[in-house]
Amino acid sequence: MPYILSIGTENPPYKVSQDDTQEFAKQFFSKSFEHIERLLPVFHNGQIESRYFSAPLEWFATPHSFQEKNDKYIEIAVEYGKKVIQKAMQNDEYLNEALSFEEIDAIIYVSTTGLSTPSIEARIMNHLPFRSTTKRIPIWGLGCAGGAAGLARAYEFCRAFKEATVLVLCVELCSLTFQHGDRSKSNLIGTSLFADGLAAVVVAGEDSPCLDRAKKILPRMLHTQTTLMPNSESVMGWEVRNDGLFVVFDKSIPVIVESWFKEVASGFLQDQGLTMSDLTHFVAHPGGRKVLEAYQSAFGLHQELLIDSYNVLREYGNMSSPTVLFVLEKAMSKANRIGELGIAASLGPGFSAELVLLKWEEVS
Repeated sequence: MPYILSIGTENPPYKVSQDDTQEFAKQFFSKSFEHIERLLPVFHNGQIESRYFSAPLEWFATPHSFQEKNDKYIEIAVEYGKKVIQKAMQNDEYLNEALSFEEIDAIIYVSTTGLSTPSIEARIMNHLPFRSTTKRIPIWGLGCAGGAAGLARAYEFCRAFKEATVLVLCVELCSLTFQHGDRSKSNLIGTSLFADGLAAVVVAGEDSPCLDRAKKILPRMLHTQTTLMPNSESVMGWEVRNDGLFVVFDKSIPVIVESWFKEVASGFLQDQGLTMSDLTHFVAHPGGRKVLEAYQSAFGLHQELLIDSYNVLREYGNMSSPTVLFVLEKAMSKANRIGELGIAASLGPGFSAELVLLKWEEVS
């Protein structure tokens, strides 16, 4: 079974406190909501303290065209995509020696917050010396589910080609989807929650020569599952209009976690002869505070099992697909013991769930 060999995370340069973002929202939405003060507590009820954006806060106070925002998406995705790839391939916490670009057999690129043809990984390949024959697998439209889905697709690639080494790159610049002309409550909620981030993960097949570089106990992917909830297109996603991407984010998501997702995840573990009580790590995408509380309620979890997810939410907000990989990085950085089990879980448009079963093992 494939290993998660190394990981790296990165953010654009503009760090913004939640207090400053709340003040921005107060000014921006004040003419649209008569009692704006009643809505502002959402900024701190979510337990987010800071986030990272692709532009300074004042940039969002003026309107920008879809083309202008998308051009910035491409620029930032390439610039910071290069940085996060290099972090993952040179991370001395997991690697005795840096990996070379020529050793990467495939790049899985995951994003939902911007458009680019050629896709971003092709543009990056013109800056970093990957082989020209490296396979490219861009994936668009999975939203918050994309991080775990990227791991799952890398797992499947490395099961088919056991000597392969695959790079998963997730880039989401949610701030650039902010709609200046949208004074709806949905846009206000999105302004309180979403942020920008990038993550890169190196996945190695069990016969990959890159495993010789492994420095410590690593999570091994044992099994994956993708599940689609029928007739649930309106739960989460984008409405694509002339001005760009408008967020769809239904308030029923925590309820769906407690009902539908509980059954999905419990069945996934049961098929592997496991229950939630067998897990040391619950690498959950922190869609928001209420989503994390729904995980706790659904499975009877102690908050400590979700502490990494809470910390990522507090420090970075919801960055869509890379967020679960920020949580994974925190889990991997701990002094993990051989045999510990975990599950990586994320939910996204569809409505859908992505699950990856992990076991910490010493590389043989």
